[in-house]
Amino acid sequence: MKLSGLNAIITGANQGLGLEIARHFVREGANLVVCARDAGKLAAAAAELQGLAGPGQRLYHQSCDVSDAGAVDRLVRTALEQLGSVQVLVNNAGIYGPKGPTESVDLREWQRTIEVNLYGVLLPCRAIIPHLKQQGRGKIINLSGGGATAPMPLISAYAASKAAVVRLTETLAEELRSHHIDVNAVAPGALNTRLLDEVLQAGPQAVGEAFYQRALKQKETGGAPIAQGASLCVWLASRESDGISGKLLSAQWDPWRDLAGRRDALARSDIYTLRRIIPEDRGEKWT
Repeated sequence: MKLSGLNAIITGANQGLGLEIARHFVREGANLVVCARDAGKLAAAAAELQGLAGPGQRLYHQSCDVSDAGAVDRLVRTALEQLGSVQVLVNNAGIYGPKGPTESVDLREWQRTIEVNLYGVLLPCRAIIPHLKQQGRGKIINLSGGGATAPMPLISAYAASKAAVVRLTETLAEELRSHHIDVNAVAPGALNTRLLDEVLQAGPQAVGEAFYQRALKQKETGGAPIAQGASLCVWLASRESDGISGKLLSAQWDPWRDLAGRRDALARSDIYTLRRIIPEDRGEKWT
C-alpha cells in the first residue's frame, strides 16, 4: 500500500472529493484525522471510513471551520495527540461563494469565500509547518481548480481565491524546499459534486448562459471521474512524488503518473506553474 504508516489530515472530508480522497487514503493504509464544518455529515463519513479501515488503522474526526485560526490549531493539536505525528496535509475544504456580477454580489459572501478557500489553506499550513520542519519531511496538497488558470465571469470570489491558492502553494514550496517538504496544488477536473448542483440551482441569470449550459452538459455526461483527483492526491502524498514541489497538476490532463522520471527536469522548469505570458511566448515581437 502506497501510504502505509503515514498519518494525514484531510479538510472538507465529509462529502464529495474530500470524502473520496479520504477513502483512497484509507485503502492505501494511511491513518487519518478528517474534518468538516457539518458535524452530522462528518460523523457519517467517519463511520464509512472506519468500515474501510484495516486492522490497526487509526481514524479520527473533528468538526472544524478552517477559516477559524483557533479551530484549526485545535484540529492540528488533536491530530498530533492522537497520531503522534503527521506527514501529510490535504487542504480540500472550499466553497463556490456568491454568483453574479462582481459589483452587485453580497460583499460579505465574497469575503467569506476568501476566508474559506484561501485562509482555509493558509491556516492549516501555518499550524502544521513547524511540525513538518521538525521531522524534516512532509507533504502539503492544496486543492485548486479551473478558477486558478482561467477567468470565471460571475464567480469571481472563487476564481480569485483559487488563483491565490496556487501562488501560495508555489511560494510555500520555495520556502520549504530545503526542509524536504513538498507543496503542490491539484486541479481535479470538472466534478459532479455539490458545487455543480449549486451552479445549476443558481441558474443562467446568475452564472451566465454559457457556463450554465456547460454545467448542464457536465451533469448529463458525468463530469471528470472523481477517483482521478483522489488518486493524484495519493500519488502526491506517497514517496513516489518526493522532490516534486511547487506545481499545479491536473488530475485529468497531466501525465502525473510518469512525472517521477522527470523529477530533475521539473525542478529546473516552470512547467505546471502560473506565469506571466509575454508577446515572444506567442511568436510576437512588440518592441
